[in-house]
Amino acid sequence: MCLSLALGSFSTNVTHLVLSQGVGFGVGGCIAYSPSILYMDEWFVNRRGLAFGITWAGSGVSGIIFPIGLEKLLGRFGFETTLRVISVIVFLLAAPFIYFHRPRLPVRRTVDYQRLNFRFLTTRIFCFYQLGNIIEALGFFLPGIYLPSYARSIGATDFLSSLTVTLLNLASVFGSVTMGHLTDRYHAITCITISTVGSTLSVFFLWGFSTSLPSLLVFSIAYGLFAGCYSATWAGVTHEIRRVDPSADATIIFAVIAFGRGVGNVVSGPLSEAILGPLTESAVAGYGSGYGLIILCECRCTFMLMINVCFFGGTKEG
Repeated sequence: MCLSLALGSFSTNVTHLVLSQGVGFGVGGCIAYSPSILYMDEWFVNRRGLAFGITWAGSGVSGIIFPIGLEKLLGRFGFETTLRVISVIVFLLAAPFIYFHRPRLPVRRTVDYQRLNFRFLTTRIFCFYQLGNIIEALGFFLPGIYLPSYARSIGATDFLSSLTVTLLNLASVFGSVTMGHLTDRYHAITCITISTVGSTLSVFFLWGFSTSLPSLLVFSIAYGLFAGCYSATWAGVTHEIRRVDPSADATIIFAVIAFGRGVGNVVSGPLSEAILGPLTESAVAGYGSGYGLIILCECRCTFMLMINVCFFGGTKEG
């Protein structure tokens, strides 16, 4: 991951960037954080959801610091030096914690090889949860991408524009921890409904009718609280899937769910480019800006997720 950042600083064309920042950084990042997630199933039982929530909150913490830091570094040193500095910082901060990444149970000297169980992929409950997960990913990343640009379009400075993303990430820290706690106490559908209803309402009303920076900052906080906590519901989703198929491995379930979110994330990029533009010529506020269709798409994605999970996710296996 750190090597990919450093190599990206020597890029001279788009292909180099795709290989270093796209493929290399993506694969390295997954390898780096996966043990933190996969070992959760061994270390925590009664408060597993809270543990997941705190872990996911860590990504929000980095999202608070990096937007502001990157803006200052880019303005002062440029793209190449910034990537090299970031690669060194990430390595120095992350490397010491590798020592603590270990399973709770001792590693056996002899390995009993077993066939991986993928039967849960054919269960109805997994299919609907995964479909909802992909739908959520289609819209989740769009505000983080377009909020700074939208803020500049209504007169915000570069610093205040980046503040929209900082507040979103800050709110997601509290949202993830809270949602993790809720998944230990309530059904996964209840938790997902809280996340999606809050996300839909915040996008539709706060961003859709936003005409000033203060209201946009309020949206950043609300969206971070409700949408930023969605990944913390995965602990509850995993529990529900294993209730139907007790032989399913939690680490495999997590990997497949993460893959589904990745699919939604990849598709959302080209999709958002294709729908940039106002909703209608007579639309007002955010709906009348160049981001009107994106705002509407975000609302529809989160609403479709809620309908899918609430009406189908909890159905019993036949």
